[in-house]
Amino acid sequence: MNQNRVSYWDHVPPETSVLREPEAAYMIERVRDGLPFAEFHAMREMLGVTEERMGALLGMSRATLHRRKKSGVLDRGESDRLVRYARLMAHAAAALGGGAGARSWLVAPAIAFQGECPLDYADTEIGAREVEALLGRLEHGVFS
Repeated sequence: MNQNRVSYWDHVPPETSVLREPEAAYMIERVRDGLPFAEFHAMREMLGVTEERMGALLGMSRATLHRRKKSGVLDRGESDRLVRYARLMAHAAAALGGGAGARSWLVAPAIAFQGECPLDYADTEIGAREVEALLGRLEHGVFS
């Protein structure tokens, strides 16, 4: 990651929810305004995925990805989905002992998700909640 670029995610400890007060009001405003494209790259690096894969996770076509790069700002929906993935990454890192374990788990096919990897399964809010529920069970040693 570029050492000169400061991202919101750099200041969020893995064990902290992305949307806790007082951060919630701040993040809601930022999501509504559209996050800077730099946040896209910060999240992409945290997840260890390609730019194209990150764009697909956010529901962007290749052309839209190019337009967002040029404008430097994500739209509201893309920003909201980016925060969803940041929340999952933080939860996975807390449950699985750090970023490396979280990245591996998030991209590996899972029986619990009919063979889809957790990142793909979380492409809807309902799917993301299921991924979070499984992480919660893993954190508490509940056999799933």
